[in-house]
Amino acid sequence: MECMRLWFLSVLLVICTCPYLESSVSIVTASLPNGVVDDPYFAVVNTESGCTPFTWSVTGSLPIGVQESESANTTALKLTGIPTTPGTYRFTVSVTGCGGHMSTASYKVTIQRTSDHVVDLSWIPSTSNDLAGYNVYRSPDGNRWRKINLNPIASTQYSDSTVADESTYYYAATAVNIAGVESSLTNPIVVEVP
Repeated sequence: MECMRLWFLSVLLVICTCPYLESSVSIVTASLPNGVVDDPYFAVVNTESGCTPFTWSVTGSLPIGVQESESANTTALKLTGIPTTPGTYRFTVSVTGCGGHMSTASYKVTIQRTSDHVVDLSWIPSTSNDLAGYNVYRSPDGNRWRKINLNPIASTQYSDSTVADESTYYYAATAVNIAGVESSLTNPIVVEVP
């Protein structure tokens, strides 16, 4: 804290200024998605409140093949990678704000050897004359999307056999023309895998 002393007619007035307003930081992500061996994994732990920059730490065991990294603005912790070993992994994520306030959350993520379920998707065909195919995107939260097909799909159907039990997924599709230009995402749908 910086203080400045000013004298007014023999009365001492002390004015103190703080470089930031200290507030508590809170982790708002209640749970993380499960995963499947050899399928790219992506999850995000988000915060609210507090003053940045945040400092993150993870204790316990992340799934083997999954790494942690802070978002550019430090308000989220990303967990990404390709899980290589099935099992149940328990870990705690801690975040500390610039004022020293801390929040922690514990998570359990199960990585399955193979998927027990298949999500069958279908959509209304594009009316474009120069259509080359479609791309399908999947997201754990409806914000961060990953294309799950390798090449444009010729039909209006796709089966995702890389879903994990007890997980929620968001799906959307795009149309791709013969020049490779891709449309915007369709409205997403939400699928809850039992």
